[in-house]
Amino acid sequence: MTGGGPPEPAGILGPALAAAVSPGSPPALAALYRSLLSAADRLAAADTPVADVKIAQTALAEMGDAFATFRPYRHIRKVTVFGSARTLPEDPRYRHARTLAATMAEAGWMVVTGAGPGIMAAGIEGAGPDRALGVDIRLPAEQEATSFPPDDPKLVQMRYFFTRKLMLVRESDAYVVLPGGFGTLDEAFELLTLLQTGKAAPAPVVLLDTPGGSYWRAWERFVVDEVAADGLISAEDRSLYRITDDCEAAADELLGFYRNYHSSRWIGDLLVLRLSVAPSRPELASLNRRFAGIVERGVIRPTRPLPPERAGDDHLDLPRLALHFDRAHYGRLRQLIDACNVLAG
Repeated sequence: MTGGGPPEPAGILGPALAAAVSPGSPPALAALYRSLLSAADRLAAADTPVADVKIAQTALAEMGDAFATFRPYRHIRKVTVFGSARTLPEDPRYRHARTLAATMAEAGWMVVTGAGPGIMAAGIEGAGPDRALGVDIRLPAEQEATSFPPDDPKLVQMRYFFTRKLMLVRESDAYVVLPGGFGTLDEAFELLTLLQTGKAAPAPVVLLDTPGGSYWRAWERFVVDEVAADGLISAEDRSLYRITDDCEAAADELLGFYRNYHSSRWIGDLLVLRLSVAPSRPELASLNRRFAGIVERGVIRPTRPLPPERAGDDHLDLPRLALHFDRAHYGRLRQLIDACNVLAG
């Protein structure tokens, strides 16, 4: 290849791997396959230890299985429900998770869980078998994914936490986190980190407790009194989540995020926000006054679908706003999306 593209596979596995790329593949896809094959070739050429190769091979295989599991449902909005595997069915938190999952399923969404017991089982029960997707983790100390039949095509099983977390976040449009232990807190903090740094697309996060519960309010006191007070996060980063003890308010937060906002996409250094209803001129002027601080240059402006969007037939019917976002203030970007949602009434 020329022009700085991914190198052709060479060395130990090169010729055989290069032949595995279909001649009919689109050029961009073929380049990605060649890059993957080159990475495998480098592992072989470096005489990589078996244990290291096994990690790479297993992770790639697990992601491939997960992509295949989710692919038929990518046109459907999804919410991932996180929470403790130890929560019992008689716990109010269990009932809250089940109720919220049922509400989201009734709204046409699918519910994604870790496919285990506790809050995960509650989410599956609420969604119903046709609206539930599971990403199970193999843990010898915990029971198998009893909430799913083992042959359910909407269940994928994984060995590694990092591949599992990738799919639980990547494939969803919204997230609910109920109280849990180290694993749940890890998932909550990683999710907020991904949103804070722009490594995940903007999405609503609800931290859900039950009336009288103190778990998330105590968590937030730590975030405010220790983390924010020490300047370790910005004040607007608290816009990335909402705490509530009410299922109806939780559902309103999740569904309301998409009241007008539809999706976003980077085109070069331009961030494109796709909406259902375009702002009027006065509304656009107000947005520019309120959010000028996150625009590196120029203004927030309407735009027609840009060439890469047209090439992919990417929601061409929707109005758009484009801005040179500074890629730093994602809490303020969330506030901009909230302001756009108000436009739809």
